[in-house]
Amino acid sequence: MALTATVYNLDTELADIDRSVYETLAIRMARQPSETAEYMLARYLAYCLEYTEGIAFTEGVAAGGDLPAVMISDLTGQVTGWIEVGMPAADRVHRGMKKAGRVAIYTHRAVPQVLAQLNGQNIHRAAEIPVYDFGAGFIEEVAATIDRRAKVSVSVTERQLYLDVDGRTFTTTINEHHFS
Repeated sequence: MALTATVYNLDTELADIDRSVYETLAIRMARQPSETAEYMLARYLAYCLEYTEGIAFTEGVAAGGDLPAVMISDLTGQVTGWIEVGMPAADRVHRGMKKAGRVAIYTHRAVPQVLAQLNGQNIHRAAEIPVYDFGAGFIEEVAATIDRRAKVSVSVTERQLYLDVDGRTFTTTINEHHFS
């Protein structure tokens, strides 16, 4: 019998002061059996931190194919943002940059490993692609506490991330890195 996805309902108050984005979101996302809690949380945070009109979760790991974890499309259906999570393969990042013109990577992995895997690879306009991490231990600490139904407050100011999950508060700095 095949395992099914676990659905998470995250009622989210988003206040991204850095980008002047203030939204109340009822986020319903599926965690695939092959997906770790850390990957799912990084995917959720990437969605919140990139939030704009036309943003959507894709089937990601469930699709097993050519889609990023999060994608942004304009009203015509043209892909304008390609958001990868974790440690994506260079060909996916390259394809995303060619297709969307804008790629961002949010990782819960060790940044030196991610950069080492991608540096020197054939990636279109690689120097323009930001790689974000949340500081050592942050994702793991939050992932250990998140329930399938949660009220979450996500606040960002000057790249400081303040996260409240059902009354438990977490804070970290969002670090930006680039390929060499």
